[in-house]
Amino acid sequence: MKFAVLAIASSACLQINTVTAFVCPDFSQRNIIHRSQRQRQALRSSQNDDFPSDTPSPETSSYDSRSDLDQIKSKLVAECNQSSPSAFTISTLVNELEYYSEQVGIGQGSANSGLLSGEWELLHSPEDITRASPFFWAFRKALPDQSKQIYDITDAIPAPLKEVGPAFQAIDLDASNVSSSYGSANDMGSLVSRVKVATLAGQATSIMTTRCTIVGTEGVDTIRLRVDTTKPEESTILQKLGPLGKFIDENVAQPFPSGEALEQVQAGSSEVTMKTTFCDESLRTTFYNEGTDAFVWKRKSFSAGFEI
Repeated sequence: MKFAVLAIASSACLQINTVTAFVCPDFSQRNIIHRSQRQRQALRSSQNDDFPSDTPSPETSSYDSRSDLDQIKSKLVAECNQSSPSAFTISTLVNELEYYSEQVGIGQGSANSGLLSGEWELLHSPEDITRASPFFWAFRKALPDQSKQIYDITDAIPAPLKEVGPAFQAIDLDASNVSSSYGSANDMGSLVSRVKVATLAGQATSIMTTRCTIVGTEGVDTIRLRVDTTKPEESTILQKLGPLGKFIDENVAQPFPSGEALEQVQAGSSEVTMKTTFCDESLRTTFYNEGTDAFVWKRKSFSAGFEI
């Protein structure tokens, strides 16, 4: 079964070109601050040379109000929009955003604040854009060695043979049903990940769609996701086939039960954690499976009926 699932997952990944190798900058000489409470405490007492010269450190910065916090957000968004953004600068600004948001009491408690719900567009990914999808974190959790080999292969596919993005997430979280117990009796909501993938210089495109169930929380800023299904939707190849393509899409090309398949390989691998250390009406920073590099998202819309 393990090899069958690996073959299916590998084939799907290669066909829609949705996985690449883990790209992680070397911060060993820069004393990057990670996200645990103990490490954030170190941020408060770190030396000024831990930060780029154009980015104020917590000890010397004058950020102490909402307007100042907005300045950090603006800097972060601007850096994410650069053609070649600095991973170190983004990491530093994310650290500052976390620290100062705690001081002014904004953007905290994402698991129960209600602000996590809505539609979000990816601004920055520390890895390939496809990694914004929870499926690839679950796949890596189930098959850490094999997944790296697959990512290495697909990573070698150059543009324009492979183009990825944009990426979106639609989150529907019932904050009134928050539970920290494992496998709560009532599911708390859903997350739908959509990543556009284009191949053959844009001649063939699809939306790699992963549907997840929110099954619980950990603390006030982490939700537990169970990956349910994965499917390439809105395929231009099928669209070119007219009614036949529509029939195939609706009746033959059913969503692959990726979560169930991964569970057969490694129990518990279909669940991933998503920790959101900052989330307000316009921006959020998220980490998967206790990772140390943030995915930065900007809000496209609020959930239906939400009022600020």
